[in-house]
Amino acid sequence: MLGRCSHEFSWPRRTGDGDYYQVCLLCAAKYKYDWKTMRRTERVDRNKAESMEEEARARARVRTRPTTWVPRARRLKLDVPLRYRVKNLGEWYGGRIDNLSQSGVLFRGPQSLPENTMVEMIFNMPEEISGQRNSTVLCQGRIIRAKESKKESPKDARDAKPGVVAASILDYVFLHPNRQK
Repeated sequence: MLGRCSHEFSWPRRTGDGDYYQVCLLCAAKYKYDWKTMRRTERVDRNKAESMEEEARARARVRTRPTTWVPRARRLKLDVPLRYRVKNLGEWYGGRIDNLSQSGVLFRGPQSLPENTMVEMIFNMPEEISGQRNSTVLCQGRIIRAKESKKESPKDARDAKPGVVAASILDYVFLHPNRQK
């Protein structure tokens, strides 16, 4: 590769002044990120990045009145498969992602889980976020909202209840083909 990085990007982060950026998990390069277009816009050099963060902290200190309205995060509509389970438990369930945003993922699956349950999810992160095609990730998350499906659940020995689940994404790592579980 001779100095060229294949870039595996972190989840977009937010500075104190509301701008977004991503950091490459391999080479630590920092790029501005635009959620409206879901693209990295420009590379930020280290000195500029540090001064941007310091400016953002200074502006945050100047604010006198906290904002009360927070805009809803932009959703990326998807119809891709995922596997999920209660964290560190053996049984994986298959499901489908409805949408993905900076705050989390909304998916449907055969097993509804209670709120605040810690979960693990495996799916292909969209190229708009990860910077790579077919990048499989293992996410750690927490169930924020769960709703059982209105359809009658099939009588199963495990008494599975299908549902729609919203989970926040707390962290994720890229799974490379030779390291997948």
